[in-house]
Amino acid sequence: MLWAGLTGFATGFSLILAIGAQNAFVLRQGLLRQHVFWLCLFCAGSDAVLIAAGVAGFAALVLALPALPMVMSLAGAAFLFVYGLTRFREAWIGEYALQIDGQSRSLKKTIAIAAAFTWLNPHVYLDTLGLIGAISTGFADGAQKWAFGSGAVLASFSFFFSLGYGARLLAPIMQSPRAWRVLDLLIGLVMWAIAAKLLHPYLT
Repeated sequence: MLWAGLTGFATGFSLILAIGAQNAFVLRQGLLRQHVFWLCLFCAGSDAVLIAAGVAGFAALVLALPALPMVMSLAGAAFLFVYGLTRFREAWIGEYALQIDGQSRSLKKTIAIAAAFTWLNPHVYLDTLGLIGAISTGFADGAQKWAFGSGAVLASFSFFFSLGYGARLLAPIMQSPRAWRVLDLLIGLVMWAIAAKLLHPYLT
């Protein structure tokens, strides 16, 4: 069981480590020190639900609904394009006084954006329902399989809370509008790059 749990942790951590739209948003909120706990809990909790579904065999849904990947890709790309545009707009305007003073959006809006990043991202389904679900089949049903899933869930919680609360170490650097402008430009580029990657299979 220990080996299954460690394998699940390593698998989950390696899949979530890449800087994507969701991670960039958590990083930004961590720098603002706004709603960090609830945001990290939501992101990790969402992963836990999807991982549990994947380990339980729910990955068959993707096979049963062939159009699902395309629908999720188009919806996700549209959201990422619009959000990236807002970051470019903020970088262009450069009015960061409220953010530097620690003010930000409401908890409800923050969670709504996080929900879109999570549930409109087809890669989340590929990683959790698909890859983690598929790898879990290599373990015996019962304790070993759920030890693997628990390890993957633990990796998600460890990553998001480390990213959210670890971001404050960069706070001294982020006290100038210029630093926030650079961050928003980078986040905008990440959003558009991911959107383009989602659309690429349907444009070629």
